[in-house]
Amino acid sequence: MTLHLPNPDGTLRAYEPRTEPVTVSLGSAFTSRTVFSAAHVVADPFADTTPDGPAAVDWDATLAFRRHLWSHGLGVAEAMDTAQRGMGLDWPTAAELIRRSAAEAKHAGGRIACGVGTDQLTATAATTLAEVRTAYEEQLAVVEESGAQAILMASRALAATAKGTDDYLDVYGHLLRQATEPVILHWLGPMFDPALEGYWGSSDLDAATDTFLEVIAAHPDKVDGIKVSLLDARREVDLRRRLPQGVRCYTGDDFHYPELIAGDDQGFSHALLGIFDPLGPLAAQAVRVLDTGDTEGFRALLDPTVALSRHLFQAPTRYYKTGVVFLAWLSGHQSHFTMVGGLQSARSLPHFARAYELADGLGLFPDPKLAQERMRNLLSLYGVNQ
Repeated sequence: MTLHLPNPDGTLRAYEPRTEPVTVSLGSAFTSRTVFSAAHVVADPFADTTPDGPAAVDWDATLAFRRHLWSHGLGVAEAMDTAQRGMGLDWPTAAELIRRSAAEAKHAGGRIACGVGTDQLTATAATTLAEVRTAYEEQLAVVEESGAQAILMASRALAATAKGTDDYLDVYGHLLRQATEPVILHWLGPMFDPALEGYWGSSDLDAATDTFLEVIAAHPDKVDGIKVSLLDARREVDLRRRLPQGVRCYTGDDFHYPELIAGDDQGFSHALLGIFDPLGPLAAQAVRVLDTGDTEGFRALLDPTVALSRHLFQAPTRYYKTGVVFLAWLSGHQSHFTMVGGLQSARSLPHFARAYELADGLGLFPDPKLAQERMRNLLSLYGVNQ
């Protein structure tokens, strides 16, 4: 059945949905790259809550989605910005998510790393660095006690409180000395969170990079790797070439991930990506092709997905989570299109229509008829008659 999809100018275009999904298969663990998918949370659609209230999570559906990712060989990056940290997912609920997902990972034999931040702390003019450290320590303890690897996320409170580069060196040095196992350091750019402008003590990215590298160089034994989300492929390549031996670069660049994972004659990036939430099975298949040394085959599978990723992550980039959950709904991973904090309202109907069209064209929907029916229902809800 033809769908009539809305354009941004108010007109409609005819689209013929595909009838068969792309064929993907389960396989062995990856051998050439370490790959995490940052995973979204499934809201409880029947909870009587408000956008500024505590998050209500459908735990069964949320954990089932993590099992889906693990079944394809992907690691799960838990309680990250894809899970709406700082955009609807409060710290008490995030802590419960970490505990539940870590326990599920042990049962399923899946790899998991969890976000450590300071979002239980609302920074004010009176906030001190000691309070920021304490907030980080509380979350680090929760992650380590769960048995998961820690990802030290960028902190809004630290960005608001730090007076310069020395404060970043002090806080991160303290945390790395305290960590029991090597962590992943996460540099999230302001396009993902405007409150992180000037992170590492400078809005000059060259100066910020030098500080970031200084943190790593002081504690290389405590840094498993870095996750870079700056949407700047050249800068990521330059940065990974300057890392100490044994410290990995996990790309978080949802615009250039195929080329960065493929790498060059001087190295490559591993991956920790939000776009691998909707792309999970296809991304896993591509990495297994890369494991055989077939870079061209890897790029042939993954390059066509970039248009969808760039669409979902278009400015304001921080609202990409809405598109990720929308595609999870169309794919049948959840029964509804509701998000914690009401974030399903953050993108427009033309944006959703284009996301559907791009994802369907890639064959991402396991049941194209279900996706078509749900898209038709959404269009009808918005008053677009078919």
